[in-house]
Amino acid sequence: MQKTLTMTLDEQADQGLHGVIGRGKIGQFIERLVRPHVTEAGLEASYQALAADEQSDLEAAEWPQGVGSDVARLLG
Repeated sequence: MQKTLTMTLDEQADQGLHGVIGRGKIGQFIERLVRPHVTEAGLEASYQALAADEQSDLEAAEWPQGVGSDVARLLG
């Protein structure tokens, strides 16, 4: 079952969608972009990919340390 969605877009974004994607194809385009992020299967695949990304884990672990030193520098 399909549902209708009403969206408000910046005029430039709207013109870009019509120019690049084409009238009548925007709904399908947005659905393809959104679906992996909001469906259970898509979320599970995203979490699995994130868990397998060791570089992302390293960056996430370093982030709080960097913020702490930035705050110390601002307050010091």
